Amino acid sequence: MGSKTPEDQRRSPNESSAYAPIDAINPSKPAAATGLIKGALEGEDEDGDDDGDGDRVVDDLKSGGQSASGKKKKKKSNKKKRKVVTMQQTTPPRVALATLFVNQPYPFGEIIEFVPRDANLRRTTAEELRHLSTVENMDDDFLHDYRQAAEVHRQVRQHVQTIAKPGVSMSHLAQEIEDGVRALVDHQGIETGDALKAGMGFPTGLCLNNIAAHWTPNPGAKEVILQHDDVLSVDFGVHVNGRIVDSAFTIASTPVYDNLLSAVKAATNTGLKEAGPDARISHISSAIQEVMESHEITLNQRTIPVKAIRNITGHDILRYRIHGAKQVPFVATQTTQRMEEGDVFAIETFGTTGKGYVRDGVGVYGYGRNEHAGASGGLVHASSSTKALLKTIDQNFGTLVFARRYLERLAASGVKNYHLGMRSLISSGVVETYAPLVDVEGSYVAQFEH
Repeated sequence: MGSKTPEDQRRSPNESSAYAPIDAINPSKPAAATGLIKGALEGEDEDGDDDGDGDRVVDDLKSGGQSASGKKKKKKSNKKKRKVVTMQQTTPPRVALATLFVNQPYPFGEIIEFVPRDANLRRTTAEELRHLSTVENMDDDFLHDYRQAAEVHRQVRQHVQTIAKPGVSMSHLAQEIEDGVRALVDHQGIETGDALKAGMGFPTGLCLNNIAAHWTPNPGAKEVILQHDDVLSVDFGVHVNGRIVDSAFTIASTPVYDNLLSAVKAATNTGLKEAGPDARISHISSAIQEVMESHEITLNQRTIPVKAIRNITGHDILRYRIHGAKQVPFVATQTTQRMEEGDVFAIETFGTTGKGYVRDGVGVYGYGRNEHAGASGGLVHASSSTKALLKTIDQNFGTLVFARRYLERLAASGVKNYHLGMRSLISSGVVETYAPLVDVEGSYVAQFEH
């Protein structure tokens, strides 16, 4: 999902008293409590008893093997039951620790973090702490969720590529994508909060010809049918536990547009090769533009250079947020931003035969909760239906962008006549709207996102 560039920018320990009696703080413990046992003395067993078997043997020899009463004395077995002995440290300690801790970790001591009173003496800066926090989050669950979302996306888009033929409706394509995603993640998103566990990362984008991004079929709108001469970009996201996989591709039924499709694919692959920890975003952008604009396309006997769109960018992805703070433009730009270890980026490119600059089109692509508006959003005097709608949005979508279709699926939760309440949320700044992004009429735009 492309990120539209804003108009005004590019781009203590516990302490004890020293005078407290030591014996009161650390009372002496018996050997058993400390895990230590005294070394076995010669001629003593573990219980400390003398072994008298040798004396009994001598007495038996003197008496000829008989007792004083003349009866034959039974031999006493010298065999003792074997005890399972757990290796313990001796007193004084002499057993090697490698023997005591076989295939076991050594015990942890008390760990106390040093917090200097002077902030200037801190050895870990705020930037380093942020980096460490990001890397720490890249655990097994992080990779498991991303790999699951990526596999779901791969299987669904392979199916869509087989049915995206001239004559198919955009509503049917969107339904196939969204039904496939929800079935594979096993979350239908009907019950309250279920869509936040896994499902659509943002509304399905189905953009035809000069529409570059952010168009989706809405309920009640006129049906749009794919024609033989159309260029169709398909962009959808899958999330698992808020970890979003964003990928897109463009298809065309006629080979006339092959060079346009090749341009965006080559540019995206260039961006991927240049990306990595500490990579300068300005360098990536320059490389993308160079490759993109080395292509041209012939339409109606006119040779047209492929242009990189200037005001849509690639972007980093945060948890439950499709657009982060970092942007990867498709044209050379001056920025000090770098990619960092732990960042998740959507490397995508848009090429066009038009002006290379998009504007807002007609209609609504989706809605998104304004995370800066607060929990109540200043809706003190709002109607009860407006507050109920905001509660539904928070419980089912959070900060995920959603379409009208997704909201109307929640009819069982009481979401029916939501239009008036949505207008109130939008006017108060609690909810933001996303409009389609279009180039000039008659142009063609292609998108490719790894």
